[in-house]
Amino acid sequence: MQAFRIWDVNQKTFYLRNNQLVAGYLQEPNIELEEKIDVVPIESHAVFLGIHGGKLWLACVKSGDEIKLQLEAADITDLSKNKEQNKRFTFIRSDNGSTTSFESAASPGWYLCTSLEADRPVSLTNTPEEPVKVTKFYFQQD
Repeated sequence: MQAFRIWDVNQKTFYLRNNQLVAGYLQEPNIELEEKIDVVPIESHAVFLGIHGGKLWLACVKSGDEIKLQLEAADITDLSKNKEQNKRFTFIRSDNGSTTSFESAASPGWYLCTSLEADRPVSLTNTPEEPVKVTKFYFQQD
C-alpha cells in the first residue's frame, strides 16, 4: 500500500467531513485535514483507493439508475482475494500527461469526480466532459 496526495485540476484537495469525502480549498490551520489516498495496485492499471491507512475504501454502488461513491470499511487482504466480488472497490487508473483519472471497474463509463464548487462531496459521473464536473486529478506519491 502506498500513500498519495490527490487534488483536482482546480487545486481542491480531499478531506473527510461528517464521514463523507469532500473536495475543497484547505488552508492553515486546516491543511492537516487533507486526506492522503492509499493505493493498492491489483493489476497493471487497476487499483483500490482508500483512506485512513487502508481502513476505509472507495466503493462504487448502484442506487437506482445512478452509481454512487461511498466509503466502506474493508480488510484489504480479503479484497484482493475475490476480484469479481470486490469489483465495486476497483478503479482503472488512466494517466494523461500530468493528470490522472479513475474509472469504476464495476460501472464502466463512471469516473471519480469533484464539483466545481468547493466543499462538495467527491462523487462519480458518467458525463466526464460536463463542465460542472472535474475528473482530472494530480496524483503524487507522498
